[in-house]
Amino acid sequence: MSPEIPQPGATEALSPLARYKTILRQVLDNRPSGTRQRLAEALGKNRSFISQIVNPTYITPIPAQHLDTIFQICHVTPTEREAFLDAYRQAHPGRLDVASGPRALRQITVSVPDLGDPALNARADALIRTLATGIAGLLPADDEDAE
Repeated sequence: MSPEIPQPGATEALSPLARYKTILRQVLDNRPSGTRQRLAEALGKNRSFISQIVNPTYITPIPAQHLDTIFQICHVTPTEREAFLDAYRQAHPGRLDVASGPRALRQITVSVPDLGDPALNARADALIRTLATGIAGLLPADDEDAE
């Protein structure tokens, strides 16, 4: 029994949306502790957003622009990626324009002053993450059909 993707028949009765969320949840369940938090930070979202996008009972779709980041942070295998994308395409025909290939991410370290207040520091950290996410959003999709 492979931990990578659901076994045949295990998700066939699920809707395509529930199927891709189940695949992603299984991927995350097989990754090291802290992966969900790293993913939330990379997406500039709260950890509760990650819980929603991996819960098959929630109808919240995973935005296509987040797929490459999810694949990179979660170290999604080619088999997992193929199963996920198949279900994603079925759930959202025509929406898939940024997941044609992984975009390399790079990590930078920025030193900022301690603002002396944990709440202010958290807000500054969130602002920096939002800025980084916004910069990534400026990049054109790799797909020639992208808008």
